[in-house]
Amino acid sequence: MAKDSRIEWTHHTFNPWWGCVRVSDACDHCYAETWAKRLGEDVWGAKSERRFFSDAHWKEPLKWDREAKERKTRRRVFCASMADVFENRKDLIPHRLRLLELIAATPHLDWLLLTKRIHLVRKQLPPSYEFPSNVWLGATVENQDSAKKRIKYLLEFSSPAVRFLSCEPLLGPLNLRQWLQIEDGKPRVDWVIAGGESGPGARPMEPQWPKDLQEQCDEAGVAFHFKQWGHWAPLEQATGVITGKTPIHIVRRDGSEIKLAAVGKGKAGRSLGGRHWDQFPNTGNTV
Repeated sequence: MAKDSRIEWTHHTFNPWWGCVRVSDACDHCYAETWAKRLGEDVWGAKSERRFFSDAHWKEPLKWDREAKERKTRRRVFCASMADVFENRKDLIPHRLRLLELIAATPHLDWLLLTKRIHLVRKQLPPSYEFPSNVWLGATVENQDSAKKRIKYLLEFSSPAVRFLSCEPLLGPLNLRQWLQIEDGKPRVDWVIAGGESGPGARPMEPQWPKDLQEQCDEAGVAFHFKQWGHWAPLEQATGVITGKTPIHIVRRDGSEIKLAAVGKGKAGRSLGGRHWDQFPNTGNTV
C-alpha cells in the first residue's frame, strides 16, 4: 500500500491482499511476483497462501477519503498492484466483499480495479451488484489476441464511471478502433494506458505500437496515457546514456531499421513523439 504512489496514473495504491497466479503472456516477468520474492514472501502460485492485512491497513483509504473531502478534490486509488481482485479462490471471497464495502464508504476516491480476469468479474460479484460511480474498471490487454478475448467482457459493464485498458507491457501491435467508437449508447473503452516492459528479461516494445494507440485514441476522442518506454528505448531518445556495452535491439520494418537501446526504465523516460501523454477521462464526478 502506498499513499502518494510513484505510479504515474494514480495517486495512491491499496492492496487487499498480496499474491496471484500467472495467467497470460503479460505475466511472464511480473514485477509484483519479483518484488514479493525479494521480500521473502511466498505468495505466488495456485498452492501458495495469500498474505492478508490488519484492520489498520484497511483504515488507510478512509483517511484518504476524508482528506479528499476536506480538500474538495478527488483521488485515484489503484487496487491492487500486488494481486488481482478477481482471482478465483474461496479464501478471497470475504476480503473482496470487504473491499466492495470500503469502496462504497469512500465516495471521494476513484477506485481503479485492473484485472487480467475480466471474464470472471461478474461471477465474483454479489448477486445483482452494480459498481458504484467511483469505480473505474480495467482490463490488461497486451496484444491483439488478449484484446479479442477480454474487451468484450469489459464492455458488458455499464455502471463503472470509466472502462479502461492497460496495454502494459505492450507486447505487439494493437488495433482497438472497434472498441473505442461510440455506438448507439453502448459502453466503449474510455481510457487507454500504454507502456513497455521493465526489469530482468524485459521484451522490447516497438515505437510504432504506442504511437498507433495514441493516434487511435485521438481519432476517437479517448483519453490516452503513456506510462513508460520500459527497459528499452528508441536509440535517438537514449543518446547520451548508452555505452559501448549497451545491448541494442534492431527492428526492421518497411525497409527501415529501428534501433532500441537497453538503458533501463529511469533513463528511457516516457516521452512519446516529443511530449508526455497524461490524459485522463472526464467522469463527470464532482466532489
